[in-house]
Amino acid sequence: MATAKKAAAATKTAPAKKAAPAKRTPSAAFMKPMTLSPALAAVIGDKPLPRTEVTKKVWEYIKKHKLQDAENKRNINADDKLKAVFGGKKQVTMFEMTALISSHLS
Repeated sequence: MATAKKAAAATKTAPAKKAAPAKRTPSAAFMKPMTLSPALAAVIGDKPLPRTEVTKKVWEYIKKHKLQDAENKRNINADDKLKAVFGGKKQVTMFEMTALISSHLS
């Protein structure tokens, strides 16, 4: 009887393990250093940076100068430097911001 239990235990299979997801590689287009316009360079510096780093640096500037709207956190209130980047707009949404910033990259 002991052998029957061992045989039954051996026939049970462990749940199949899922294959580990392939590690995602960053897109080369996002990692390519971009040249900044003079208006954007005044905000984050003039060193060429990838798009991802540009966005990160702009957010650092916004948080450092407390430019995020207190009532609606999705809005960014522009100071004089950011107004030049935002095309003269006093306030933009965070979604508009990325499109406006991309026009200052080449």
